[in-house]
Amino acid sequence: MTRFRLAAVAAVAAAVALTGCETMKNADTGALLGAGGAAFKAMSLSDGDVVNMSNQSCEAMDAENQIAPANSPYARRLATLVRNMPTSVNGQAANYKVYLTEDVNAWAMANGCIRVYSGLMDLMNDDEVRGVIGHEIGHVALGHSKGRMQTAYATSALRGLAAAGGGTIAQLSKSQAGELAEKFVHAQFSQSQESAADDYSFDLLTERKLERKGLVTAFEKLAKLSGSSGPSLMSSHPPSSERAARMQKRLDAAKK
Repeated sequence: MTRFRLAAVAAVAAAVALTGCETMKNADTGALLGAGGAAFKAMSLSDGDVVNMSNQSCEAMDAENQIAPANSPYARRLATLVRNMPTSVNGQAANYKVYLTEDVNAWAMANGCIRVYSGLMDLMNDDEVRGVIGHEIGHVALGHSKGRMQTAYATSALRGLAAAGGGTIAQLSKSQAGELAEKFVHAQFSQSQESAADDYSFDLLTERKLERKGLVTAFEKLAKLSGSSGPSLMSSHPPSSERAARMQKRLDAAKK
């Protein structure tokens, strides 16, 4: 293997490590080690490529889930509580929707696609939901979601997909977009990324003069539910109890 290919594989391996334990469990490490060119391509994906793949992945997730109608209590509540939240992230219009599912989860992609699960909204009050949304927006604003999509691409069957004639990723089939979306949603961020996104949410709520205590109580609730299976905010690095304590410490310091 050439030095160039070794460097490409090392770059993707670093990205896989950054996304946390769940990604490592799901990754086809043998394929990664033997896919130097594809690995380099994954790490070389442009912002436009990542937005394009996020568009297709979000569309696939929307097709697989029941979206709360605009006149439903969930959609109306979400519209109200994000009224003072960002309308765009990194130049991409924020698109908020609710999935009708008992799962406790939320996520955001680099194209501004922000999805909140009704199970989360049932569990939390408005301030807590805002805190979680701010956290997910933080992952996008801080570039974590781009890295997560790059890794999802590198660890999926799509890693061998040839780019279209302008260097951008070609239109994916429904199954390909669905696979990429699943890889993205099931992956975890690293401990440092989670902490950075927590801080982003705290600072965002501070800037917009919104209640920050919800960040503390949201993590306290998630800590009580920890241990559940499946893609969820409860699979947390660091543990939700530690994150609650850290946010309380910031809140106490801000009040002095």
